[in-house]
Amino acid sequence: MEITLDDILTLGPIPENLQPQFLRVANGLTGRAEYPKANVMGLLAKMLQNPKKYAYSKNKVTNLAQAIYAMNKQGIAIPLSEAGAAYLPPEPAPYVLGSNTPQTERAFELREGALSYAVFGREYIEEGALRQMETAASLPISVAGALMPDAHQGYGLPIGGVLATTADTVIPYAVGVDIACRMCLSIFDLRPDYLKREPHLLKKSLVENTKFGIGGETREKIDESVMDLPEWRATKIIRDLKDKAYRQLGSSGTGNHFVEWGIVEVYADAAQPGNAALNLPPGEYLALLSHSGSRGFGGTVAGYYSKLAMQRTKLPKQAAHLAWLDLNTEEGQEYWIAMNLAGEYASANHHEIHRKMAKSLREKPLVMVENHHNFAWKEQLADGREVIVHRKGATPAGPDVLGVIPGSMTHPGFVVRGLGNPDSINSASHGAGRQMSRTQAFNSVTRSQMNKALQEADIQLIGGDLDEAPMVYKNIETVIGAQKELVQVLAKFTPKIVRMADANRKEGRED
Repeated sequence: MEITLDDILTLGPIPENLQPQFLRVANGLTGRAEYPKANVMGLLAKMLQNPKKYAYSKNKVTNLAQAIYAMNKQGIAIPLSEAGAAYLPPEPAPYVLGSNTPQTERAFELREGALSYAVFGREYIEEGALRQMETAASLPISVAGALMPDAHQGYGLPIGGVLATTADTVIPYAVGVDIACRMCLSIFDLRPDYLKREPHLLKKSLVENTKFGIGGETREKIDESVMDLPEWRATKIIRDLKDKAYRQLGSSGTGNHFVEWGIVEVYADAAQPGNAALNLPPGEYLALLSHSGSRGFGGTVAGYYSKLAMQRTKLPKQAAHLAWLDLNTEEGQEYWIAMNLAGEYASANHHEIHRKMAKSLREKPLVMVENHHNFAWKEQLADGREVIVHRKGATPAGPDVLGVIPGSMTHPGFVVRGLGNPDSINSASHGAGRQMSRTQAFNSVTRSQMNKALQEADIQLIGGDLDEAPMVYKNIETVIGAQKELVQVLAKFTPKIVRMADANRKEGRED
């Protein structure tokens, strides 16, 4: 419904020179389904009530708020009228945590013997990762564990590690630094030859619709409803990070994060009666694949609560990064809420990217497949025990659960269906896994070697650096072959145009 000048004037004595701007902003917002008239008028009323707040943050009315605040500083007030105040939404109720009992500091020793745990593809896993998993399996709260074939050393729990702990404990470092790092794949009703017919359009869409790194902030948002979740009011740290999260919504990090166009080949046996499937005819399709997480919001939450856990739970030096929070305490509740909010936010990041890319093609995806691989879930083991399952660089692979396991910038990724193997705690690898650290990559891989690999694979790379060169990763085909008991492969994704962070934009991250 169109907002008229009469509607605008009910807000208060709007100066004539600002009236056209009010109308443009208001009707620009109502033109989108998620902004009904009442919401837009409420937003304008809140902005008039406190223009300074809106002038100093990026939002839908920033420019208008700046104009009004500039007038305020000159002594020209635009008071909100009584009729305008009626548009103000009711004040939200305070967010109440499930517990306000603080977690007390306490020291723990490790078990004398580690729990037994399954290792898949042991011959491809470095000793450091095996030692870390052994330590994790020695925690007094550990219930079960598994190590995926892409595993390599990380902080605390190795990347590719899966750890089930008692139902009242969560380990921030076993979730990972990039909370809810995840995959998202959109498959379009376009043939692979679209890549040859419209390479410039596809490349342009990547450049214009993706942002990476610390300064990676987006202006236009298609759907920002994730920012309306009540959990943003839950704790001070979450509230303090909300503006930053809004600015970064729809962006990606650095390191191994990417957005790429490629070709998906759907296999003939991808649709089996009674099983989860892609519901697509066998064949090849244009597809978009993205890998990123919860950006600065998740990283700050992870850092804060990992440090807090280490202050509350004292462990021997080799296990220090495996400190946990008690979910029955205020600290544990806070982290659990923040982690799950980071999951919703990370998903929204991917959806923003995919919507913008689909819009650039004037297409809608036929199918979208997505999954977290840095997260903790409340689950039940095969024996019925309730646990918290930490997957740090591991893909959920319960019965009929779909997921995406990527390769590298020149090697394929795979769409998989989980087989629900209890030995892996319903998990699979999250990628190929590194066989070189970033430092090793910079010291041993040359730009010419990386360019040769890209040329041989017919890949266009935008951004990227030597620490993400294809040779720093394990062979994805070998890694997939080591987990036939864990997943069934439904489709193969072959990258063709890859967008990553520029070489000079680095953030501290763990992958």
